[in-house]
Amino acid sequence: MLKSNFSGFLLEVGADEAGRGCLSGPVVAAAVILPENFKHPFLNDSKQLSEKKRDQLRLIIEEKAVAFGVSFVWQDEVDKINVLQASITGMHRAIDQLKITPEFIIVDGNKFKNYNKIPYETIVKGDAKYLSIAAASVLAKTYRDEYMQKIHQEFPMYNWAKNKGYPTKEHRNAIRQFGATNYHRKSFKLLPEQLKLEL
Repeated sequence: MLKSNFSGFLLEVGADEAGRGCLSGPVVAAAVILPENFKHPFLNDSKQLSEKKRDQLRLIIEEKAVAFGVSFVWQDEVDKINVLQASITGMHRAIDQLKITPEFIIVDGNKFKNYNKIPYETIVKGDAKYLSIAAASVLAKTYRDEYMQKIHQEFPMYNWAKNKGYPTKEHRNAIRQFGATNYHRKSFKLLPEQLKLEL
């Protein structure tokens, strides 16, 4: 059973991101403040849910949340600042979008940076422990997946509609065959053999 609150503050925001381990596309972050008595039978870490359930939950979260924000950190910025900084920057920007200032921030993972002096706590596997972080994980994942479906139309050979930019065998084979696109992260090791290539 996921817990509804960590800090005791009413305006506690949960933050999470999606797409850190991907070879292409943005890192997408979300921040959600849920109402005090919010419950939903299948709200959980987005990775545990089917795509259909995530899509249903997104509508419910957006309707019921006290406030929410979603931000995209594009691949060229990920290359500039590195993927960890991109995750933190994305979460800060998602919190920027909230129409209410939170009193406390809970973040999935173990790294975060001070945001406007608001107290925060990092929680490893937080998306499987707290409802607001799970809700943020659902928004981040659904917004990112939707974007990857869109750019799939432009470059169907990488099958981003299915792999969403993650380093699957199929995705890597397509990079071998067709090279990298402007959606690929140049700072990532796109292929295992890159180390051996004479560039």
